[in-house]
Amino acid sequence: FATAGVSRRIKVFEYSAVVNSSADVHYPAMEIPSRAKLSCLSWNKCIKHHIASSDYDGHVTIWDVNNAQSIMEYEEHAKRAWSVDFARTDPNLLVSGSDDGKLKVWSTRQESSVMGIDMKANICCVKFNPSSSNFVAVGSADHRIHYYDLRSPASPVHTFSGHQKTVSYVKFITPEELVSASTDSTLRIWNVRTNTPIRTLTGHINERNFVGLSGNSDYVTCGSETNEVFVYHKAISRPATRHRFGSLDDSLHFISAVCWKSDSPTLLAANSQGTIKVLVMAA
Repeated sequence: FATAGVSRRIKVFEYSAVVNSSADVHYPAMEIPSRAKLSCLSWNKCIKHHIASSDYDGHVTIWDVNNAQSIMEYEEHAKRAWSVDFARTDPNLLVSGSDDGKLKVWSTRQESSVMGIDMKANICCVKFNPSSSNFVAVGSADHRIHYYDLRSPASPVHTFSGHQKTVSYVKFITPEELVSASTDSTLRIWNVRTNTPIRTLTGHINERNFVGLSGNSDYVTCGSETNEVFVYHKAISRPATRHRFGSLDDSLHFISAVCWKSDSPTLLAANSQGTIKVLVMAA
């Protein structure tokens, strides 16, 4: 797994070495320096040693972690790029979103963007549908989620409304179910096939920061500004469980990232102190 942030470094860890070691402190297997603060990472699901990053200067970069070198860098965004995502079904395609209000689609086969969509409002998050590289969900500062078919980019297939503040994350639980997070302290689940809302999840606190969001087929996890990780079952509006980082005295910090391990009850979580934990949800 890999981490990144304001330290301007991508740190790559060997998962098995971390979980099988009794050491109190774990060091990355590799560090890759970046010119700017980093906002997002996305592994290529097919080419396992390729990872994409977005940064505060608006650059989108593809890295080869085998040799710690950049292999492609895109510089079309005019402001901070918040989010980048590789398509699961096409290893050569990725998408990014930026404070410049532009959605950019890139191909690793060419040096300029394949497509651009002007959203007019700051884009905070982008995510391909896991079953198709044609469909992209976009979360925006306009409080809405815009769902695009890239074959007809003039207007979204549907726009999901309901959040009261900026949409900070969008993630797919299944190819039909999308979950979104907002600084209105709610998560919302939507059906992208029927274009309908399913459920609102509440319990965590998120009013100012990006606190992370991740989902698997049944569960959704997010961070909280109380320095806790919250886990929800997608069929229940209140939390199934939670985990606090540190003591109550550490509540000035917040969770900054969460990620489920694929097809597993294990998740990774990090907070604003730079602490990373491997957590396993009890059966």
